Amino acid sequence: MTVSRDKTDGALAGLTVVDASTLFAGPLAAAHLGDMGADVVKVEHPRRPDPSRGHGASKDGVNLWWKTLGRNKRTVTADLGSDGGREVFLALAGRADVVIENFRPGTLERWGLGYDELSAANPGLVLARVSGFGQIGPYRTRPGFGTLAEAMSGFAAMTGEPDGPPTLPPFGLADGIASLATAYAIMTALHARQATGRGQVVDVSIIEPILAMLGPQITRWDQTRTVQPRTGNRSSNNSPRNTYRTGDGQWVAVSSSAQSIAERIMRLVGRPDLVDEPWFASGHERAQHADVIDEAVGAWIGRRTRDEVVAAFEEAQAAVAPVYDAHDIVEDPQFRALGTVHEIDDPELGPMLMQGPLFRLSGNDGVIAFTGRPPGADTDAVLGELGFTPERIAALRDEGAV
Repeated sequence: MTVSRDKTDGALAGLTVVDASTLFAGPLAAAHLGDMGADVVKVEHPRRPDPSRGHGASKDGVNLWWKTLGRNKRTVTADLGSDGGREVFLALAGRADVVIENFRPGTLERWGLGYDELSAANPGLVLARVSGFGQIGPYRTRPGFGTLAEAMSGFAAMTGEPDGPPTLPPFGLADGIASLATAYAIMTALHARQATGRGQVVDVSIIEPILAMLGPQITRWDQTRTVQPRTGNRSSNNSPRNTYRTGDGQWVAVSSSAQSIAERIMRLVGRPDLVDEPWFASGHERAQHADVIDEAVGAWIGRRTRDEVVAAFEEAQAAVAPVYDAHDIVEDPQFRALGTVHEIDDPELGPMLMQGPLFRLSGNDGVIAFTGRPPGADTDAVLGELGFTPERIAALRDEGAV
């Protein structure tokens, strides 16, 4: 585990990001940029902060999800629908490189904070707009949540048991994928700004990035008029590919995407005769014989402990992984070697563990300078940096604008 403190030498140090988004793709994209050194200012409504602060587990009344999602972000409150809030937001955007928002399309324009107004104050500004279905089209004003994207992208239709219902993930999968796409799009727009000197609008719909991750389903439909069926943990492209219960009540996952791996597994589990079957030479045909393969692999694994299974597969150079929960992740030597888990000192709860940045750089590694802060914790400091006097800040607070 590593302890991170200083952001000043991050790869994105000097980049200023205003995060005016909520639930979850936009805030997570901003967190990715903050991990790499960007100065992220989180803007929340004075009386209705980001709803993610109420999601998930808490300890002593303190939300734990926000500690991760809000890390590396200074927090400011502003009612963007008020005159004072508009003044604050224009000042923030005027000095920012990036603004991330996920209001329903047209909302910023209704407040007089559309890209025309923002870019007039700051021609180099990149405005990243994250919404359920994008800024155009008949669904543009629909409420957009990751669950809807997981349903409409094809993900749910191909996930689950063959005789069961379409299955949704128990976490924000579509939002997480969209956050990566948003961060990538922002960096693309910033690179383009180097040549033109001007920013632009980034339009990210939550539904399209997850659709892009689901393989050639559209091409398959176009060319064959077939769709990928639900196969549970199995694959229609190879076998063995499943989760298997070990003799000590644990679980492991086995994959055999490569032909050589499939052959090693069957020899390991004492069924070399299956390797000689004509159908074994093709991953697609192996998948059609998954019952016999799973029976052989499952029986062998079921007679051994998880550690014994993993050790035997490693010795045979076959592909296996234990099915981990959070406790296993924290204790795993590979994650320790990578520095995946960071220990950060939180002012409210003391030392806490959380996953670190997405990747490592040899010269400008990512950092976690601080955990998620309470709403508005940095309002006075940030507005002071923008030139607001203490008297003006107090007046804005009296108006309910901040």
